[in-house]
Amino acid sequence: MVHTEQKPGRRRAAPPPRRLRRRGEDRPEQGGPKVPAVDPPGAMPAKPPKPSKAGRQPRPKRPLARRLVTVLWFVGVLAALVAVVLPWTPVVVPDYVPLAGAVAVTTLFTYGLAVRTGGRPVIAAGLALALSASAVLTQTGVLLAGAAVATTVTSAVLAVMATTPAARFIAVIREVCVATAVAVVGAFAVHAYGAAISVERTSYLVIAVALLGALALVYRLGAGLHGLGRRGFVMIVSGVALLTVTLAYTEALSQWGSPGMIEQIDRTSAAVRDAIGGAPRPIEVLLGIPALAWGVSPRARRRQGWWVCAFGAAGFAVITMALVQPGATLEEAGLSLLYSLVLGLLIGYAVIRADLFLTGPRGRRARRLEELAAHRPEPGRLRPLL
Repeated sequence: MVHTEQKPGRRRAAPPPRRLRRRGEDRPEQGGPKVPAVDPPGAMPAKPPKPSKAGRQPRPKRPLARRLVTVLWFVGVLAALVAVVLPWTPVVVPDYVPLAGAVAVTTLFTYGLAVRTGGRPVIAAGLALALSASAVLTQTGVLLAGAAVATTVTSAVLAVMATTPAARFIAVIREVCVATAVAVVGAFAVHAYGAAISVERTSYLVIAVALLGALALVYRLGAGLHGLGRRGFVMIVSGVALLTVTLAYTEALSQWGSPGMIEQIDRTSAAVRDAIGGAPRPIEVLLGIPALAWGVSPRARRRQGWWVCAFGAAGFAVITMALVQPGATLEEAGLSLLYSLVLGLLIGYAVIRADLFLTGPRGRRARRLEELAAHRPEPGRLRPLL
């Protein structure tokens, strides 16, 4: 046997400690019977949930009370929509029917927005009910105008918050249609109040308030400014610049434009309305609908898409104000909305493809795989986002 001498000043490393084993776990070489683990006295044995057929854990079921509240909310919105639409039909109804429907829409939309954003729905809905009911009962001009503005802003912000991420463009179209439906219900409610307001000033007011409100909520949903990133910063700057240029150009044209130019624009707009029954609105076509379409697409991959969705509130606020325009008819408003939807979705599709081309993977197959892999988790449409 050969003995190796150990150099002075060095020691052999101690062997690593043996791995501690749980009670009842035997070593493979022992071959003895396994001793079952003993739970402490008074402890309830944990029963793991049964796996589903696909091997996943089953989703937790919502309480019965929550589902009942959701059903009642949808039933209330449907009944309120019927009440505010009846004046546009040949059916003769008392004046208090559409007013009651408008109050119900304001209250229910406020409740839904508070639930969606993680607020206090009962308190928010109670305040909305008190404001709208007092305006209807007293028929005060200032209160009616306040109720109409509050309904417009709430409808526009709820239209954006009610959307979900969409990886494919078919899903993008679905989300835009859902937001449009919410804004249309709000438009009928705003018209039912019958408030004597300046349409131009009120439009600027609701666009600003809806945009600021949506940005304040998105600040929490998009992880604050530190989660904005370079792409989110470019999105915000582009949206603000486009909104500023559109509003400033419209105002400058109406204030300092030559009479001949204004007359030519009015003549062209009237000719377009006579030819196709309506004219698309610039805020909806250039900002609102493309911003929402572009926003829900990157939301399937990253939450910075919420910052783009916020600018959709400005365009949907214009949709909510469509029926209070002077001389507006239901047919003209519907056709204008349809044309705005088609053109806005086309612009949104082009922006989404340009974004994927510049920042996404190259090749059609790679983009297809990215769409299939986009599964960023986000609460459902009827669940709180926060």
